[in-house]
Amino acid sequence: TPQSLLGTREEYPALERQLSYYNPLNTFALAKGDQKHYQQQYGDMYFLRLAKIKPTVEAYAHEQWKEFEVAGEKVHRVDRVLDVRRGELCWVAGTVYMDMPLKPNILDDISKDHWISAPPPREKYLSPTGQDQIMLEDESGRLRLVGTPLQLTMLVTGCIIAVMGTENANGDFEVVDLKVPDLPPQPQRWERDDASGIISNGTGSKKRKSDSEPSRAEGGKIAIVSGLGISGDQGDTLTLDLLMEYLLGEACSPSEQSSVSKISRLIIAGNSISEGILLAPREDEKKASKKYGYDSTAYNPAPTARLDDFLATLLPSMPITLLPGETDPANVSLPQPPIHTAMFPHSRNYSAQPGSVEPGWFDSVTNPWDGDVDGWRILANSGQPIDDVFKYVEGDERLEMMEQLLRWRCGAPTAPDTLCCYPFQEKDPFVIEECPHVFFVGNQPSYDTTVIEGPQGQTVRLICVPKFRETGEIVLLDTDTLEPEIVKFHVYEGQQS
Repeated sequence: TPQSLLGTREEYPALERQLSYYNPLNTFALAKGDQKHYQQQYGDMYFLRLAKIKPTVEAYAHEQWKEFEVAGEKVHRVDRVLDVRRGELCWVAGTVYMDMPLKPNILDDISKDHWISAPPPREKYLSPTGQDQIMLEDESGRLRLVGTPLQLTMLVTGCIIAVMGTENANGDFEVVDLKVPDLPPQPQRWERDDASGIISNGTGSKKRKSDSEPSRAEGGKIAIVSGLGISGDQGDTLTLDLLMEYLLGEACSPSEQSSVSKISRLIIAGNSISEGILLAPREDEKKASKKYGYDSTAYNPAPTARLDDFLATLLPSMPITLLPGETDPANVSLPQPPIHTAMFPHSRNYSAQPGSVEPGWFDSVTNPWDGDVDGWRILANSGQPIDDVFKYVEGDERLEMMEQLLRWRCGAPTAPDTLCCYPFQEKDPFVIEECPHVFFVGNQPSYDTTVIEGPQGQTVRLICVPKFRETGEIVLLDTDTLEPEIVKFHVYEGQQS
């Protein structure tokens, strides 16, 4: 009866998805068409980075060391590394270069060109015989560093530091202390949105804020997942379906549905597609002559089609930000451009129109990526910078590596030395000029999180996002407290015989 139907509607009210306040930045966007060139020298990137960060680290080092003296001798600053003199207590700033024999070199490329099997990629570049050397360089030259503080501090190629000490009889610089730039200034929450006077409702449309505007909703959450590893076969269907039904609220109790409705946005942090899988040739093709170059018949469209279906099912309910990863169909060099929407014939209807400056409901972005979500500045990447730093250092403390990236003020210090990147000439976008509130990295071995603090009261939430295909875990980040939680999906495979 109408009354019973009315009663049902009152007992089970419709839940509405929390709005997403989304204001992305274009920090890592590359030029397009004829404006993008690869003929430039990569060395210019190091000079750009040094010119940008050196004044900051010098100001910090001067503040810390201005009263320092040894045996009555006060420390003084020298402008260039080659201005260091033997026996004089001084300090100088420059770029770290790790001279490591086990790092990749041009001989590996030559061996590939001559059809000689190249050695497999190394897990670590560290020399077991202690042959690694730490250098400090600038536009004038290079100086070898030695000393105990170097063994206690994480250093990789490309980070900018200031070192204090003296040159010894061997011509090496004996380090007494060293300083890094530390965390940059941090914007206030909603600072960028309020400055522009604009509120975004997550649909790509924006409206001018007024006094009559309702207050921003509280209690929202951001879902973060990485490493979906979609291969297109039946093996990854059930777990993906569980994730999809959870985000849509279809596989939840009424109380859990209320919690899921607070998820305002899904961010996918790379490696949505598994490693390239070629189609097996047909019997009649095996007898054909061998083809050289790209063979379109070996392309397997199943993974991208499955990802497109996954996204298209979620998009009517929630906005999605998609970062490319190492295994995704995007240029391997950092910053990786967005995955082209032509790969998603069903999902691209939710993306922004060509030429539009407003983000769409489906936003395919660069890797790394930064922007404001619900007022918080977020910096994210799909894992390549951390995985490369891992090869330079001992241990596997991923959170410590993430912390050092922020304190070095460089999101990819080892690029372009051992990490492929675009040869920038005018500005190094990997230099972190504003401290994020949240820094998360995708495709890590396991989930981990912590909070770090800076000298000016900055606080940053660090999150290691695990690979979903291996762990079945996604991260839910509370937008009020920035406290993360884990939701784990597991498929029961029965008892083993």
